[in-house]
Amino acid sequence: MFDAVIIGGGVTGAAVARELSRYQADICLLEKEADVCCGTSKANSAIVHAGYDAKEGSLMARLNVRGNQRMESLAGELEIPFMRNGSLVVCLEEEELPGLMELYHRGIANGVPGLRILNREEALAMEPNLTDGVFAALYAPTAGIICPFHLNIALAENAFVNGVEFRFETEVTGIARTLGGYRVRTNRGDYTAACVVNAAGVYADRLHNMVSAQKLTITPRRGEYCLLDKKAGDHVSRTIFPLPGKYGKGILAAPTIHGNLILGPTAVDIEDKEGVNTTKEGFAEVMDKAGLYVSNLPLRQVITSFAGLRAHEEGHEFIIGEPEDAENFFDCAGIESPGLTSSPAIGELVAEMIGEKLGLHEKPDFIARRRGILSPAQMTKEERQALIRAKPEYGRIICRCEMISEGEILDAIRRPLGAKSLDGVKRRTRAGAGRCQGGFCAPRVMELLARETGKKLMEVTKSGGGSRIAMGQNKDAL
Repeated sequence: MFDAVIIGGGVTGAAVARELSRYQADICLLEKEADVCCGTSKANSAIVHAGYDAKEGSLMARLNVRGNQRMESLAGELEIPFMRNGSLVVCLEEEELPGLMELYHRGIANGVPGLRILNREEALAMEPNLTDGVFAALYAPTAGIICPFHLNIALAENAFVNGVEFRFETEVTGIARTLGGYRVRTNRGDYTAACVVNAAGVYADRLHNMVSAQKLTITPRRGEYCLLDKKAGDHVSRTIFPLPGKYGKGILAAPTIHGNLILGPTAVDIEDKEGVNTTKEGFAEVMDKAGLYVSNLPLRQVITSFAGLRAHEEGHEFIIGEPEDAENFFDCAGIESPGLTSSPAIGELVAEMIGEKLGLHEKPDFIARRRGILSPAQMTKEERQALIRAKPEYGRIICRCEMISEGEILDAIRRPLGAKSLDGVKRRTRAGAGRCQGGFCAPRVMELLARETGKKLMEVTKSGGGSRIAMGQNKDAL
């Protein structure tokens, strides 16, 4: 029997796991996919929001600001890239100025530091590629950019090193109350726990409704994005938003932490909780709306498009804690934007709740630091040469677009909770994330995966399950 079973290996579940691993407790995380970071957390804007958008006094606002404050130190502990590049919310007409002022005052009420209203000249001086029609902008210097893959994976790795057990390809099929807590039924057997943490993203309502009569509805809200080549990465240096609307913060233009330019997302409510397909209409909307406030977008530099789902709850508020009729069942539901930003604070809050409820004691030997993947590209010439002499695999470039070496890929496979699929390697190293989108490096990465995991080439998958890549009649030869 576990003290706590966490359902969901996205950034929320991983953050809760990491914070709970500070305690002397038996913790298990169940994930229906073959890896962490396979749902909402893998397809979002990669933005660390400042905190001016959420309604003042709301849990969402408080956790947004707290998560933003924690991100810098957390990124240092986990050795992941993070940058406070700031953000601008742009209005194009004088009639929109009251909306901008409303955001400013809300941000002040939420405790967001450094907010300023810029006039046209100040905004253009800061971002020359804004459209000439810009009237004013809200500047938030504490906003930032991060890699959602790296944050999610690093939190999970650190939790694993601190004793959390992970069960992949383990889908929850039922939850029932027991005398001592809960029995969680899965396709791989039952798990019992004193507490359950529901961090299942768009499926959080289904799990909640298994144990509570106070029914919850989560609507998948699909957002489509375009990613541009690194040649376009400096088109803007800050995250550029329009004024937010009914369906969210609108279509943004932002540099990524890896040097690309990202545009999106759209916002369409759908029924399919797996509906991450892209559409012709979504692509056109991203292109058209991003161009309303950022001029001369190099749209010929698009290298890929993708879609993600936000777990939207009608009240647009994070639902965190125990339902009145389901003690020791802790929801982390409705975690949509700014969920990525808020995840460190959500982890803190839920771990404190469970720690207090179960009377847990903190570990004296908690390991706070996690070693990142060694990157020769970030070294000096002398350091890189010394590394290659000692470990020649770091001199063999596998992904030419991103300049990723064999050594980095081997590290990604061999490390705690290591990569087991092509996408797993991609999210840990960026091999396959560049201009050719894996067209050059995928076969070699597959060979390394097969060798390191003891599989045949035919058994290597894109993302686990049945997503095999190599096909043919002579299976034994491969």
